[in-house]
Amino acid sequence: MPGIVGYGAYVPRQRIKVEEIAKVWGADAPSYKKGLMLQEKSVPAPDQDVITMSVEATKNALRRARIDPQEIGCIYIGSESHPYAVKPSGTVVAEAIGAVPNIHCADMEFACKAGSEGMFVAYGLVRAGLIKYGLGIGADTSQGAPGDALEYSAAAGAASFIFGKERVVAEVLETCSYMTDTPDFWRREYEHYPKHGGRFTGEPAYFKHTLSCARNLLAKAKMKPADFEWAVFHQPNGKFPLRAALALGFTKEQIEPGWLSPRLGNTYSGASPIGLTAILDVAKKGDRIFMVSYGSGSGSDGFVYRVTERIDEVRDLAPHTTDYLDKNKTYLDYGTYAKFRGKIRKG
Repeated sequence: MPGIVGYGAYVPRQRIKVEEIAKVWGADAPSYKKGLMLQEKSVPAPDQDVITMSVEATKNALRRARIDPQEIGCIYIGSESHPYAVKPSGTVVAEAIGAVPNIHCADMEFACKAGSEGMFVAYGLVRAGLIKYGLGIGADTSQGAPGDALEYSAAAGAASFIFGKERVVAEVLETCSYMTDTPDFWRREYEHYPKHGGRFTGEPAYFKHTLSCARNLLAKAKMKPADFEWAVFHQPNGKFPLRAALALGFTKEQIEPGWLSPRLGNTYSGASPIGLTAILDVAKKGDRIFMVSYGSGSGSDGFVYRVTERIDEVRDLAPHTTDYLDKNKTYLDYGTYAKFRGKIRKG
């Protein structure tokens, strides 16, 4: 049965605390820490972007997959922050990992669902027998306007997954998608920062699509929350994924390993995929994993995975996701953060 052959994550070492951002804007830091369950977020260095992070995450995935990059038939990178408006990220990543020239590349966009979108298509091509291995990546250097609520969570990170039919780490048992035209979040051409519909982004957007996709997926798989050891949902903050999990009947313990946003922030296209990498780092043979992404505009992709015995062979061949989260962190003041993120602009 086709599934994940190799996986890897990457998170920049720089961080900024919620209190540091709130101090500058005179905001109530406790409301973000308690209400949205946010503590700090990752910040990319000036020389880091979606491409560099995708390369690092994919190198980790290749270490676990132990395959020849030349056997990868496609690379799909989902992101809201591709470095170029007209030039693919995928070809650079393909060149960097030695996967060119006989490969199909595409850069995907669907707000925060773009990462699972790339995974969905890569898996589909493998399942159809059109390629031997397919690579799906979710990566972002998320944008948030100075002083906006998004600035407290918009973070950076990447997750990479190689799909195949041989040497499988986690089988894909079922998939499902659910989407409507719900414009809760957008960014027009030439605008530096996205806009959002405030509270509108919660009820008719995130929760409607996440819960609908999840319920459809459970019905399609003929399973219930108690049948799973682990679950991960899109995590724009700490509050939303926990609320969604409990509403569906999952427990806090089931989402704990992949519930990263409180100490990572919202990595947009990488949010649920990075959570999945953290779960795979602790999962055992036979464990079942439930995953539902969310992207504004709006839609969700769902996956049911079953972990194989190969997980014990490969998990320690690359850094664990928590290694990136908890080790060698460097904290920035707001001025340095603003410089790194290009928030100070000339006239």
